[in-house]
Amino acid sequence: MKEAQERARELDLDLVEISPNAQPPVCRIMDYGKYKYELAKKDKEAKKKQHAFQLKEMRFRPKIDSHDYGFKSKHVREFLESGSKVRAFVMFRGREMSRVEYGRKILERLTEDMADIAVVDMSPKMEGRKMNMILSPRPDVVKKAQEAKKSQESKKASAEAS
Repeated sequence: MKEAQERARELDLDLVEISPNAQPPVCRIMDYGKYKYELAKKDKEAKKKQHAFQLKEMRFRPKIDSHDYGFKSKHVREFLESGSKVRAFVMFRGREMSRVEYGRKILERLTEDMADIAVVDMSPKMEGRKMNMILSPRPDVVKKAQEAKKSQESKKASAEAS
């Protein structure tokens, strides 16, 4: 042990105990500050690669016009294609509460329209004066969105470099 400490001092490095329970204890001569820095760097890089999803919302009304529905469903499709989850809900006011089946029809229609790129996480459910539903993108759609994002970043980096 003393030999190792002397060698570490000569090399101007640290003596780090790797396995204290082993007989004899296992130690390594290394630059501990550099080691800690590299670990922090790896953790930071791993966090970058994690995909944190976003939850977008789209509000519908029970008496929605076909054009308005098309406009809103187009936005829902864009959100899903970008890799975000979507919470679609129908707001009911006043006497509309007596016809909640209209809201269910709208959300079911949205489910059918988005079936090619989305999966239903939470089926339509009434909560107070809202009927909620959560859609999430299919795994292949998420991969495409991530690849597109990477290609945009690489193009941006090459444009900045030149």
